[in-house]
Amino acid sequence: MTKKISYKDSGVDIKEGERAVDLMKEHVKETFGPQVLGNFGGFGSLYKPDLEGLDSPVLVAGCDGVGTKLKIAIMMDRHDTVGRDLVAMCVNDILCQGAMPLFFLDYIATGKLSAEKAAELVKGVAHGCKIAGCALVGGETAEMPGFYGEDEYDMAGFAVGMVDEGKIISGKNIKPGDLLIALPSSGLHSNGFSLVRKLFFEQEAYSVDSRPDWLDCSLGEELLRPTRIYTREIRSVLKRLQPKAIAHITGGGLIENVARLMPEGFGFEIIESAWKVPVIFRKISEKSRMDRDELYSSLNMGIGMVLIVEEDKIGLTFAALEEAGENKAFYLGKVLKEKGVKFKG
Repeated sequence: MTKKISYKDSGVDIKEGERAVDLMKEHVKETFGPQVLGNFGGFGSLYKPDLEGLDSPVLVAGCDGVGTKLKIAIMMDRHDTVGRDLVAMCVNDILCQGAMPLFFLDYIATGKLSAEKAAELVKGVAHGCKIAGCALVGGETAEMPGFYGEDEYDMAGFAVGMVDEGKIISGKNIKPGDLLIALPSSGLHSNGFSLVRKLFFEQEAYSVDSRPDWLDCSLGEELLRPTRIYTREIRSVLKRLQPKAIAHITGGGLIENVARLMPEGFGFEIIESAWKVPVIFRKISEKSRMDRDELYSSLNMGIGMVLIVEEDKIGLTFAALEEAGENKAFYLGKVLKEKGVKFKG
């Protein structure tokens, strides 16, 4: 006779999924405002946006993941921070069009579901949503035995924001002489981790618990620093002026993410003495022996966002950033009429 096989026997524990939802519930509800309609647990999410002051509302959406930074979280068995990375990677992108985030959804897939671990991941997402000023209105947790290892998981996020059509930031009016203003990153953020893991864990034989003399914390703690979310800073700037363009510095590094803003035939200057590159990037440079262009095209080099503004708006921009608590922004360089990037001492 054929032996009876249950869903749990195949590796999917429905009861553990239900327990995970119960543990997540309070974290999720903390992000709700009056715009979120209906109860937790519906098949779809209801959100009623406030359209006051918008002549022609446009929805702006973005999706992203955390990448192999998740490997660091798994190695450290710490799962409450990468959710913030997930929110940051999505929200920072839509901020570049001038959109303010409204709501967020997440997707978590794992080989074997642990309700406590899933709740920690969602706790991080909820924390990120609160920083970003958006509601975590829904998500999906999938248990996928045989596809992921038991301790492995992946995350994806989806952010939706809104901007008035007349205030969309497109970069179309950039001209030579416009200035670049840099907002510092909190570290590596969420890109470059395949390089970082190969360099530090394979070539240099560090572990996440290693405490090299060039760090004031363990290597794992440094690598796991959450990606900054720039909603408050960009919101403050938009109240005072309209930047020509905004770049989120992610995959492609500082060079490629700024270059993609440039109209055909234009380039830009980077003043290397404008900031002190954080130690983690200096060590990557030293130990990898990558040349400057490759390094700056792979990593953020300590810069998480770049704003492009007219020269006569630079004082107003810095004042708006300081009003939002950002007092470490700096002048990075300017737009050039020649294509490409030029480094200046």
